[in-house]
Amino acid sequence: MIKPKIILLQMLLASGAFCHGDTTLVVSIPDQQLSVLENGVSVASYRVSTSRFGLGDSRGSYATPLGEMEIAQKIGAGAPLGAVFKGRHQTGEVLRPNSAGRDPIVTRILWLRGLEARNQHAYERGIYIHGTPVERFIGRPASYGCIRMRSRDIVQLFEKVSTGARIVIRNESAGRAVSEIAATRNHAKIAG
Repeated sequence: MIKPKIILLQMLLASGAFCHGDTTLVVSIPDQQLSVLENGVSVASYRVSTSRFGLGDSRGSYATPLGEMEIAQKIGAGAPLGAVFKGRHQTGEVLRPNSAGRDPIVTRILWLRGLEARNQHAYERGIYIHGTPVERFIGRPASYGCIRMRSRDIVQLFEKVSTGARIVIRNESAGRAVSEIAATRNHAKIAG
């Protein structure tokens, strides 16, 4: 007979409640897609919007940086969908998707820190993965350097990742980027 604790553990594992161990986020610029890898296996993908100003990490460029980064801070736990943030603090305002007139950061913020010379300014530039009220632009480059997501999607992602989780932004197809990173992660586990 299977004990209740074992059944509970199996249910939690199946639900993704322990997704914080070996999580890698992979962003494909051409596909405007963010994929979530758990232990080298793709478990979710989301449409995103990266910079309309291209790729790079120069200060003041509004470009999306490439390369390996990590989640330095998670901001906005428990905030309602559409909660507006200014200076990483809630303003008290809540916007519905595709509200007219403005384009603030909403719902949740995952603040990124660059781990390579080519993205070393990401943290000080305030490069985030965050919600946007301008959801009609998701799936095409439209941001000012950040990675934008639908509010309901950023809430799901926020719950799946911990600070320190790895993110890799690549200028190649999602399929190729995910395959290469998964193979690298699996090879590193075998070698370790």
